Amino acid sequence: MSNRTGLILDFGGVLTTPLLPAVLAFEQREGLPQGACLTALYKDEEGVRITSDLERGVVSQTEWNTFAGQMLGVSPDGLMGRIFGDLRPEPRLIDAAAAARRAGIKVGILSNSVGLSPWDLYDGYELERLYDVVVISEHHLMRKPDRELFEITLKLMDLPAEECIFVDDTEAYVKAAEQLGLAGVHNVDPARTVATLSDLLGVDLAAS
Repeated sequence: MSNRTGLILDFGGVLTTPLLPAVLAFEQREGLPQGACLTALYKDEEGVRITSDLERGVVSQTEWNTFAGQMLGVSPDGLMGRIFGDLRPEPRLIDAAAAARRAGIKVGILSNSVGLSPWDLYDGYELERLYDVVVISEHHLMRKPDRELFEITLKLMDLPAEECIFVDDTEAYVKAAEQLGLAGVHNVDPARTVATLSDLLGVDLAAS
């Protein structure tokens, strides 16, 4: 029997389909070269800074849209929503989370924000109803991999790190969680992730 009683999930790329294909589809629609978003927003020093500020709630999504639109040479109108417009729910992990809760496991969400307005990444996912704890980075003026944000999540879960598993599609955030004592799972393939979680929790999360 597993002694782990808590499961903490990232949102984008875990409870949704992968981020990269959505970004690539956006680039194709806009006539941008492949990798334009990565270069402008995650490799450029100023792009990294403003995206980090967005995740911490220091700048608004509208401000980020304006900056990113200039960097990419596209319209800023609703840009974040256009970039991630192809994201869809990932049913295998959503169903696995529901199965974990039915088995008595606390399930929380820990997500780096992309701003909540004018486009809300979380709209329609009923996070407050379906999960025990929801931590969105901008509400705490921090972002993963900040240690304090993991500690806040654990406090809200009312569980020690050693009893919790953390799942993220960003390996660096998984490693940050492991340094605090959580068991880390890097989500690359949803079916494999569900199988790994089933083993760690001692519960078949793929069962209907």
